[in-house]
Amino acid sequence: MDIVRQILAVVMVFAALGGALWVLRRSGSARWTGLGRKRTGYLEPIERVALSPHHSLHLVRFGDRALLISAHPGGCTLLDGAPWRDCSQGLSPEGPA
Repeated sequence: MDIVRQILAVVMVFAALGGALWVLRRSGSARWTGLGRKRTGYLEPIERVALSPHHSLHLVRFGDRALLISAHPGGCTLLDGAPWRDCSQGLSPEGPA
């Protein structure tokens, strides 16, 4: 009898979580982001290089521009920007040349 009570408790918890997710999705607070979906936005991360645990460089494609951004504890800094066609010539499908 004790095992039935435990199984029922687990089912009730999952039901409560499902109900909460349904309410959040209906209100627009939670969204499913498909794992295999193709990106259609203007912003695309290309590469990240960690310089230290708190410092990194990010190459980001923004529309037809490539941006080199430095991330550090004090915030972010735009280091350089160039047309994407100039930067993409040295990149192969396997990664940077």
